[in-house]
Amino acid sequence: MARFVVISGPSCVGKSPLHKALARFHPDVAGRLLRLCLYNSRPPRPGETDGEDYHFRPREQVEEFRGQDGYLVMDVRGDLQALDLAELEETLEAGDALFEGNPYVAEALLEGPLPEGVERLSVFLSPLSMEELEYLAAPDRNVPLADLVTDVMRRKLLHRTRKQKGALSLPDLEEIERRAGSAYAELRRACRFDYVIPNPDGEDSDNWDAFYYPLGAARRAMLAVADLLDGREPPIAEHWPADLLPDL
Repeated sequence: MARFVVISGPSCVGKSPLHKALARFHPDVAGRLLRLCLYNSRPPRPGETDGEDYHFRPREQVEEFRGQDGYLVMDVRGDLQALDLAELEETLEAGDALFEGNPYVAEALLEGPLPEGVERLSVFLSPLSMEELEYLAAPDRNVPLADLVTDVMRRKLLHRTRKQKGALSLPDLEEIERRAGSAYAELRRACRFDYVIPNPDGEDSDNWDAFYYPLGAARRAMLAVADLLDGREPPIAEHWPADLLPDL
């Protein structure tokens, strides 16, 4: 029976290095996953490959898919992304399909219909655990959670972009603010996923690949997702209630 695996979370939470670590250290489970390649209107980041990470196309071309049958087009933090639904069906016919990306696309994929007999597994990576969020949300602490989440992700995004580009341009800073500012609303969607895996080691962390084997939270997140793919629920997996994070 084929599975549709959805791994999501805010920008820079560690989705891409997690996928790479699974392929490297757990090929027995990761090798069954066939990654979906969406269309994206943004330019590729350093190290990204057209046709592998995304089909990078001009915004006008991605916009044209909006009026065509067989495409799911979504506005994502100022970018346009599109999924070819026929490609999804073909991938599921060949094996287990993997979507690894942002929560806006993931949410649409969680709600959409699947071919008969296909199971769905959804995993959300969070920079903070449920216990941390509950602790910080206590009234006597007077912590503005949305501002805190924005700051946490801003620091990760700044670190990642400096590693990729060195000096930052004004468009880089604007993009970082857009992504960081979206993180709290994206965390509020985590309750719709089967499992939430806390992972403070975001994409900017050296713990993914600086020491050959992932360390710290990166290692725990990798092992947890490997367990889920192999049909086991890991101890660190969480199930978030819908009222964990208040609406603003």
